[in-house]
Amino acid sequence: MGSTTFRIGGDLEVRRLGFGAMQLPTGPGPAREASVRIAQRAVELGVTLIDTAYLYGGGANEKLLAEALFPYPDDLLVTTKVGVAHTTGEWKLDGRPEVLREQVENALRRLRVERIELLQLHRIDPETPLADQVGTLRDLQGEGKIGRIGLSEVTAAELDEARKTVDIASVQNRYSLLDREHEPVLAACAAAGTAFLPWRPVAGAATGAPDGLTAVASELDATPAQVALAWLLEHSPAILPIPGTARLAHLEENVAAADLRLTPAQRERLDRLTAPA
Repeated sequence: MGSTTFRIGGDLEVRRLGFGAMQLPTGPGPAREASVRIAQRAVELGVTLIDTAYLYGGGANEKLLAEALFPYPDDLLVTTKVGVAHTTGEWKLDGRPEVLREQVENALRRLRVERIELLQLHRIDPETPLADQVGTLRDLQGEGKIGRIGLSEVTAAELDEARKTVDIASVQNRYSLLDREHEPVLAACAAAGTAFLPWRPVAGAATGAPDGLTAVASELDATPAQVALAWLLEHSPAILPIPGTARLAHLEENVAAADLRLTPAQRERLDRLTAPA
């Protein structure tokens, strides 16, 4: 499988199997208490990469993570995303420089940090020049408020375009064993040493998994979702999956997938399940 860790931006080392916090309930009461415990348990299990975003509850998810984990362990990276705003009564892409700057300032406050070590642009706003969007993040980086800059849901061409303005440390696109549309973006990331964070990394594996996947899972005495995560970790050393859940048992299953080993024959059978687009 190769290394169990990855240096984002060439210097920020994290364990490759992370945790996506999007599904954690943030409302008051027992559900929130359970969310706090899940975030804490992820860290106890050795997770050092946790992904959140302003979009997740309008900052409520960021506040939850701060409540659960602050003061943060030295080796923990909490990465967040900006660029989606709720300014007209509905969520919409908004990459205007003043909006991005305000969202970063607010994220710093909610996460209780002076610098966000990895800040991702949630989506490219088609109404704002890309150079202006990543240029604003570059300026904030220069001010010491951002450590490294990432993108989300981009094409290989958009990644190349963004790199003309600033170094890109990570890309977060939808990708899984059964959904490989963004294989070209993954290849570009791997070639450049850029972290690739697939979201929905077990899509199609948790429920209704194809026979080929369930057969391998049975052979390894594992769940299809665990096999899908193990496949991702073996598919490319640049992949840092961030599976999310609001259930403790699922969290523990996901983290355990890092120890799963596929045989070459099993990997080949899984590769054939869905040919890259």
